[in-house]
Amino acid sequence: MIKIGNVEISGEVSLSPMAGISDSPYRQITKKYGAAFSYTEFVSTEQLLLGNQKSIDMFRFLEFERPIVFQIFGSDLETVVEASKIAAALKPDIIDLNMGCSVAKVSQHGSGAGLLRNIKLAGQMIEGIRKNTSLPVSAKIRLGWDENSLNYFETLRVLEGSGVSAISVHGRTKSMGYTGMANWDAITEIKNKASVPIYGNGDVSSYQEALEKKQKTGVDLVLIGRKAIGNPWIFSDTNKVNVDWITIKSQILEHLNLMLDFYPSEDEYGLVLFRKHFVKYMDGLLFPQDLKQSLLRETKVDLFKEKLDSWIPDQNKQELSEYQKLETSCEMYSSNA
Repeated sequence: MIKIGNVEISGEVSLSPMAGISDSPYRQITKKYGAAFSYTEFVSTEQLLLGNQKSIDMFRFLEFERPIVFQIFGSDLETVVEASKIAAALKPDIIDLNMGCSVAKVSQHGSGAGLLRNIKLAGQMIEGIRKNTSLPVSAKIRLGWDENSLNYFETLRVLEGSGVSAISVHGRTKSMGYTGMANWDAITEIKNKASVPIYGNGDVSSYQEALEKKQKTGVDLVLIGRKAIGNPWIFSDTNKVNVDWITIKSQILEHLNLMLDFYPSEDEYGLVLFRKHFVKYMDGLLFPQDLKQSLLRETKVDLFKEKLDSWIPDQNKQELSEYQKLETSCEMYSSNA
């Protein structure tokens, strides 16, 4: 168990915050399977101050999801602090400042990983959020802007001096995006110098690998991102290759129904949003390609369920193939989020 301020967190792994993925429906599912806590998708502080309802709605959650961490991003100190008050009024357990998003329209404007080039400002944001909300404040960082500016020790020093309660570290630079390999040696160095809990993140593909990373590096918790999409079993030490089709189908339908409830609309928009999850649930299955494509085009929930139920596999699993790269995390950010 670790303590983030006055918040107790039990567990070894959790779902990394990812735009378009870590919404309430999937947080509920990953929590059910053993995720230690829940991050929201990241939300623009500018849009919060403008009263953008879509942005505010991204903070909706169920009590079951606690401990719940609201992640925000922004580049202006006053805007970030004032928006954090709006977020705090919705009763999260922790507020997290995103300092890791590498997508250009975020980082190039000084938000997300852009803050790695203005650590003093990031520290002022942490301090301002903490003093104006009375909530624990964490941050999600990368190792630096690029290989020539690996400033993670400076970042650690400034954030700790500003009163940060925990830091999650993605073991890549901003310029790497999601290419190359995460540098867990650097994460270990950060953990060895830190006086606050450190979460490690990057290239973790199984529960056992997360435990190995945790033991080897000493991090307090491991975050799993892309490899958890369509695979909530990863949080319960269950290899998806050993999960039968009936169980997978049941989980697909549960997830779809949660999406439909969370995103109510006359045109069943929740089904459209679910497609990015569905395609990952199908990874590693001997599922007919034509039926898969038909399901991905389907806009009627009843027909989707009928088509899904029509498949009775002769062989319901095969060795899991390498996940196709899915541009997730902040790369799915939209301007009205």
